[in-house]
Amino acid sequence: MFARYVQVLGEIISETRATTRDGAEVALETAVKGIGAGMAATHEGGNKLIFVGNGGSAGVCGHMAADFSKNGGMRATVLNDAATLTCLANDYGYEHVFAKQIEWHATSGDLLIAISSSGRSQNILNAVEAARNIGCRVITLSGFRPDNPLRELGDLNLYVASQEYGFVEIGHLAILHGILDIRMGWGAEDANCRVA
Repeated sequence: MFARYVQVLGEIISETRATTRDGAEVALETAVKGIGAGMAATHEGGNKLIFVGNGGSAGVCGHMAADFSKNGGMRATVLNDAATLTCLANDYGYEHVFAKQIEWHATSGDLLIAISSSGRSQNILNAVEAARNIGCRVITLSGFRPDNPLRELGDLNLYVASQEYGFVEIGHLAILHGILDIRMGWGAEDANCRVA
């Protein structure tokens, strides 16, 4: 059973669809390389990566913000501090918990990485709108339905075609880890690809 689970997960991840804001298809390999280069360019230009997500996606965001900072040497942050979230939810409503922080802390040229399994979370959609108003670039990761609204909002949109939270969340984590690991040189030599 577990072998089949891993097989299906691998198939789902490898079939991830990448599209531009106007809906044009981009090869996944090209998208992964382009995102990695764009993240590095964001840092080199003095800007930062900003990760937003709810629930399991918030966990992915925290993990990746730490790894892009520590291992990738890039400025990266996540907007899920509990005190801030509860303050903003109380004062403005949960649908604005990320948008308000983006209004306060984002600058033109930052890169927002917006993650939502359903692609329908209003606070994530509002975060993208706030980021656009400031002049940020946007990468989205979503799943579930192919016509989810988040998938139309990013400069580049990665869609994991599954109805299961586990597959979508692990898919998002694997893709982001792949972007970072490849950017850091994984696969540059055959030895880096081998399992000891």
